[in-house]
Amino acid sequence: MPLIRHDQLAGALRAGLRGPYTVFGDELLLVMETVDAIRAAATQAGYGGRELHQVERNFDWQVLLAQTRERSLFGERKLVELRIPGGKPGRDGATALSELARETEGDALLLVLLPRLDAAAQKSEWFSSLAGQGTAVRVDSVEPAQLGAWMRQRLQQHGLRLPAGPAGQACLELLVARTEGNLLAAHQEVEKLALLVEPGELDPEQVEQLVQGAARYNVFRLGETVLAGDSSRLLRMLDGLQGEGVAPVLAHWSLAEELRAWLRVRQGLDAGESFASLARANRIWGPKEKLLARVLPSLGQPLLEGLLLRAAACDRAIKGQRPAALPHEPWEAVRQLALAMAQAVAPMRGAGPLGARLVLI
Repeated sequence: MPLIRHDQLAGALRAGLRGPYTVFGDELLLVMETVDAIRAAATQAGYGGRELHQVERNFDWQVLLAQTRERSLFGERKLVELRIPGGKPGRDGATALSELARETEGDALLLVLLPRLDAAAQKSEWFSSLAGQGTAVRVDSVEPAQLGAWMRQRLQQHGLRLPAGPAGQACLELLVARTEGNLLAAHQEVEKLALLVEPGELDPEQVEQLVQGAARYNVFRLGETVLAGDSSRLLRMLDGLQGEGVAPVLAHWSLAEELRAWLRVRQGLDAGESFASLARANRIWGPKEKLLARVLPSLGQPLLEGLLLRAAACDRAIKGQRPAALPHEPWEAVRQLALAMAQAVAPMRGAGPLGARLVLI
């Protein structure tokens, strides 16, 4: 059988088991799902036992060969899982794998787990033997540009549909922004929605509440609170984050990312681009998009660049470098940065109390 992708495995398994199975790739969630599917098919086919071997230094390949060839006294068939974290079995391992690949009859079904392999490894004799005699399954990573389509498909599997048009796109982009770069996190968000929402069309407002409301105080909501000019809530959020043990560097990162996004939007507007396209390019949507559109006239490039200088000083404070412009205690430095950002939008929000507390650089 030729090499197949992980999304082709279900069809291959319906046609019957063809071992040995070789699964390779670095996308942990998809590797786990692929292996689970093979295990389930093996159990259904009568492979009731299971052995697990992990290749480490001084691994004894002869023991593996003997145990795999050993016949059960009670006629029980078994699935033998062999994990090779380094992806290279070595000379003895290559010989043993080539031998096992040819032994397709017997009481054992071999399942080999490998990390992502380069072209040279896929052309090796031992891998060619495994793939030629059985089934090799390539588990490709889901790239950031593919994550939205992946999440849409997973939602559909649970009977959940995104609304048509811009509302559905904004809802999907919110999910992607929350989980990008971490497929396990994306999977967990989909599973959470499937548990908490009735099948059918998703409500964007409900999705936003569920996605953003995973913690009592969410570091990713700091930017929205700053734009709202709500200094009391802002300080409560920062106190709550500190009380929950969140590292000040994470709060600083969130605020600094907001500033960089604001500056990119400001520069784009000054260059004649539309706010809508700039907001989408910088992953700004929902309430935050409306708030930023309202306060942006007061945010000129010099002001934003000054805030970024303050963010740099805050970063030094967190790292213990004791800058002159900010308190040296990390969380106090973060509070001062957050309040400076809120003061910057206050002229457009009518939030006067902040002006008496802090003067911008």
